[in-house]
Amino acid sequence: MTSRKLEIIAEPGKTSFTTRRTVDAPRALVFEAFTKCEHLKRWMGPCNVTMVSCSTDLRVGGRYRFVFRSPDGNEAGFSGEYKEIAAPERIVRTFVFEPIPEAAALETLELEESGGTTIIKTTTVHKSVENRDGHVGSGMEAGMTEGYARLDQLLAELATELQKR
Repeated sequence: MTSRKLEIIAEPGKTSFTTRRTVDAPRALVFEAFTKCEHLKRWMGPCNVTMVSCSTDLRVGGRYRFVFRSPDGNEAGFSGEYKEIAAPERIVRTFVFEPIPEAAALETLELEESGGTTIIKTTTVHKSVENRDGHVGSGMEAGMTEGYARLDQLLAELATELQKR
């Protein structure tokens, strides 16, 4: 069983890394939380940043863009193009941290449901080990840990709303 703690697997010398985290929600609900701006704005990123802009055109060839603002007012964007979508279990997309476009990566999100929980697995492939190490060493772990804690809360709220219907 995968841990509810964020796992990051980054083997030395490889250009890719994988993250894994289990949540208490069905896969379809998790997929929705990863693909709809009304949900993404509520959980994605560390607690001290605000998603000020979100657009997502969920189709192969469609694009997405998220802009975050830090407490000091600085903004940073992330964007890319959807390459493959198999709802509700898989999305493949490019991942560009806009201040460093030459470090673009390919990210695969896989959702595996088992007994009412879903394992969220992302595999990110960079062009170089240096880019991969920069991504992993960027504070990503703390930001993802906080974001996934917020996702847990959102999923619990969404599940409650679904039960009331």
